[in-house]
Amino acid sequence: MKVPAQQGVRQAHPPEADLADPAFWQLPRPARLDAFAALRKLDRPAYFTERPATRRRPAQGFYALVTHADVVRASRLPEVFASAPGVTTPEPARWVRFLFGESMVNMDAPRHTRHRRVVARAFTPRLLAAADEDIRRVAARVVDDMVAQRPGDFVPSVASRMPFEVICNLMGIPERHRAGIADRIDHASENAGVKRSIGARLRDPGRGLRALARMHLMMASLGRERRRRPTDDLISALVRADVDGRGLDARSLGSFFSLLMVAGVETTRNAITHALTLLTENPEQRALLASDFERYADGAVDEVVRHSTPIIQFRRTVRAEYELGGHVFVPGDKVVLYYASANRDASVFTDPDTFDITRSPNPHLGYGGGGPHFCLGSYLARQEIKALFRELLSRPLALRAVGLPDLAGSNFDNRVRALPFAFDPPAP
Repeated sequence: MKVPAQQGVRQAHPPEADLADPAFWQLPRPARLDAFAALRKLDRPAYFTERPATRRRPAQGFYALVTHADVVRASRLPEVFASAPGVTTPEPARWVRFLFGESMVNMDAPRHTRHRRVVARAFTPRLLAAADEDIRRVAARVVDDMVAQRPGDFVPSVASRMPFEVICNLMGIPERHRAGIADRIDHASENAGVKRSIGARLRDPGRGLRALARMHLMMASLGRERRRRPTDDLISALVRADVDGRGLDARSLGSFFSLLMVAGVETTRNAITHALTLLTENPEQRALLASDFERYADGAVDEVVRHSTPIIQFRRTVRAEYELGGHVFVPGDKVVLYYASANRDASVFTDPDTFDITRSPNPHLGYGGGGPHFCLGSYLARQEIKALFRELLSRPLALRAVGLPDLAGSNFDNRVRALPFAFDPPAP
């Protein structure tokens, strides 16, 4: 029986599933997944209070969209569930948006449409073909260096290096800038979605913003240089793309680069790291993948992304009254789309906690729920993951994770700080 939609009545959440409490995100991942399963059983989206009411301001909070159907529906209704003023928690301050420019993920039509058309136009078939060749070369070089240097942590030596080098090559970033960029990415993203102690904030206030500012200044300089002397890289294509007579200006180029480096590198890095953990924990799936890599690779990548869900959630702001999931939302409401929960929805995925590279169909939401904000970098991410594991599994190495990954405890992304690993030759 369908439950009547309700307006103004807020669904309480189970006490163990307080998604607004930073302590929830420090729980072991299985406990968090159990809490999401409980939320999916409710008859309408639960409401979470982020800030209690005071004399000067009303209470602030959000509704959690946790089912596959609700997340997909909201993703494909941008005129109702808007990305502006921001999709992250907390939303970016106005002065930050003024200083650094708007990120595409925080835009709505028509600005988002124009920016996305500029970026899509820049990804020419020639550019993507060159990127495919480069991805294979980078994968081989990363694995060669891994074998020669025998590092102990998979994240910096393999998982981070692969997408970082690919994106730097694609963008045309000179070698002299790369070490500094890598350091700035770490500073800009290390605390996204993570509750920081007062001591940590006082020791180095604004370190992430300073890192972003330096990246923006560097990109503005490179953009000016490529306008004068264009090459075959993505920066040249972005600043010279002719969509309605316009390309990306300096601030927009800096915002796109920050998005590509922080989101593209971080999410692919985390997917690669989770892939090694999952293949170690499921040796029969690893054996199946190795037995016929080209047959199973696409399914394996999709299942890694579904199972690990590198981006946990994005926020939306309601612009028009709309009924969804048994609740009537009104303008000004905040909702959070939990991809990590939608990807474990048992009404869509049989045995959702099982890692199965043959899962078909696999309509996961690891790259978003569709609509105008579907991830532009999904093709590159897939190619990078496939190329790296093709190299890793083709070598005579007993590659495996050693111990559990060190997770960041973030409410935004499923970030891995470190993963000890080994890759001894197999026993004769």
